Amino acid sequence: MWTGQKAQISCSGGTQPFNPNSVGTVCGRNLRKNELGGVIFGTKNTTIKECLSKQLFGLPAQHFSYVKNIDPGLPLFLFNYSDHKLHGIFEAASSGKMFIDPYGWTEGGFARTQYPAQVQVHVRLQCQPLSEDKFRPIIQDNYYSQKHFWFELDHAQTHKLNALLASLAIAPGNSASQNIPRWTTISRSLPLHETPRESEASKTVESEIEQSGHSSMRSDSSENDSCLDRDIQPLDTHAAMKVKQYHKDLIFMKLKELTLNLETQKPSLPDDVSDIPYVNNISSVEKGNLEAPDSLEKKEESPTTPSECQYDISQLVQEVEELTEFNKIQKERNCYLEQKMMDAGMEIQYLKDRCTRLEYACNVSSTYVEKTFTKSSAELHLDPKDSLYLIGGFNGESWFKSMDMYSTSQKVIKSVKPMNSVRSCTSAVQLNGEIFVIGGGNGHVWYETVESYCPFRDNWTLWPSLNQKKGSLSGAALGGKIFAVGGGNGIECFSDVEMLDLDVGRWIPTRSMLDKRFALGAVELNGALYATGGYDGSDYLNSAERFDPREHSWTKIPNMNSKRGCHSLVVLNEKLYALGGFDGSGMVSSVEVFDPRLSAWMMGEPMIHARGYSAAAVVKESIYVIGGLKVGETIIDKVEKYNEGEGWQETFTASTVRKCYMSAIACSDE
Repeated sequence: MWTGQKAQISCSGGTQPFNPNSVGTVCGRNLRKNELGGVIFGTKNTTIKECLSKQLFGLPAQHFSYVKNIDPGLPLFLFNYSDHKLHGIFEAASSGKMFIDPYGWTEGGFARTQYPAQVQVHVRLQCQPLSEDKFRPIIQDNYYSQKHFWFELDHAQTHKLNALLASLAIAPGNSASQNIPRWTTISRSLPLHETPRESEASKTVESEIEQSGHSSMRSDSSENDSCLDRDIQPLDTHAAMKVKQYHKDLIFMKLKELTLNLETQKPSLPDDVSDIPYVNNISSVEKGNLEAPDSLEKKEESPTTPSECQYDISQLVQEVEELTEFNKIQKERNCYLEQKMMDAGMEIQYLKDRCTRLEYACNVSSTYVEKTFTKSSAELHLDPKDSLYLIGGFNGESWFKSMDMYSTSQKVIKSVKPMNSVRSCTSAVQLNGEIFVIGGGNGHVWYETVESYCPFRDNWTLWPSLNQKKGSLSGAALGGKIFAVGGGNGIECFSDVEMLDLDVGRWIPTRSMLDKRFALGAVELNGALYATGGYDGSDYLNSAERFDPREHSWTKIPNMNSKRGCHSLVVLNEKLYALGGFDGSGMVSSVEVFDPRLSAWMMGEPMIHARGYSAAAVVKESIYVIGGLKVGETIIDKVEKYNEGEGWQETFTASTVRKCYMSAIACSDE
């Protein structure tokens, strides 16, 4: 069950496009079926219980490119992002399929699962989990950043992981422990009608007291590491550490009473019960928490049998689990309420911004606007006519909400006011002198929010949200309206097109494209909207299409020579330039040029560097390409410039442009 961080966004030469749902995207090793030796699935403390109780592992839809290669018997492993431990050894009990459980890992089981690439599993060998420092050297080649790795394993890696885990296999214990099924909790309630043999009763009570008193201290206990049964709700391995101090005090108070009860019963027990001194052992183990029995005030109570004592202790452990679960539910509710408050705050801010826009339109003269613009330019010491904006992005470690102004002539970068939220894989569109930033994500979730930047006032304004969350979309302004084209949400790729009418004040669904396109390129040229390439959920595309608002329909145009997604698309001298991108096997440097008058694609001069998820814009009849991913986790820190007849040349290198998943747009000359 993959979660966040898989929620970090990363794409580095795999077969799938960007998806921060988690580390957002698949982008795996693209191993063939005969090369695939094993697969690691992701989980966390909130989902591992369901993974093991249902014997079902799942990943987002983009991972199906290799989950579909899983056959019964293939070794599988489960990585817990909460404690960074690897559990195993599992093996596939079915082939990898989509939607084995359409409602898995959802609250209440009513929503559609976000992890449809699934496989049924069973335990091959129960082993103690491996900490990340133990298994990292084996899969070092899979790490595409300091903290994240690809899930596909080759045969050599799988063999080494199996050997290491097998060396930590949980050996069978005594006859009593052998009766406990694998993946079960260490404390089980004893029904009232059952009574253990008296010779074992005190040992059982002692064992359960020690287990309940030390469950948060034992780091090498196999039961405490796994503690999950296929048929029984599992006990969180960190539950004892999460229980508040007053819960512990409650347990110790109850143990004191049980200790006193057992001490007063000593004469009535059979002679062969020789384990009564365990009372003193308890007090010695928990010094500072339990007082010596002699120092406790004697209470007259009805005799208590060892069976009842065992039941009471089991009940206490169960109550602790229930309190822990209650605390977790309360925390989730608090997070939900906090999110609602944030949403309400954004709505309030949107209304304030709308009032500001209306006041500004009514009261500010064109002279004042011109003065404000001149003052802003003077402060930045940059000429907007030869500058472009760089928006958001990711540098391999951090996600940005920054907005930077890059002067192509002075080769200087100045920061302006940042966006309201971290944003990457977004679309930037310019209209009426403002820059609209649409959708995108923050490395964990996708957005439906929209905001715009006004250079004259140096501030951001919230606008009505899209009809659904999406990222890796594209957009353009056409006929005084803004079009948001394609994209995806980590599960689906969209052909949808939405239109923002500023007069109406909302996004209106309009005619969809002929193909689904995630990580596409789209631009406006001569009153028509063009969309090229992208990923349709199963393959990268070389197709292209055009939307003519007069005909209100999309029509096919000639295909590009190569498949490509996460590429850049710009207009220079009334021709389309498709720059770089990912062709299904790797990042490319190739460039294709479409001339609408000839209705044909021609190969252009390739860039110096292969790159995808880069930013590109046209400034003064020159194309500038900034940053992007080259291969693996390599992010380019160079700017290339193209002029017709002169070719490509590097013009700038700096850590400030070492980003991917960012957007670029030329400064307005209005």
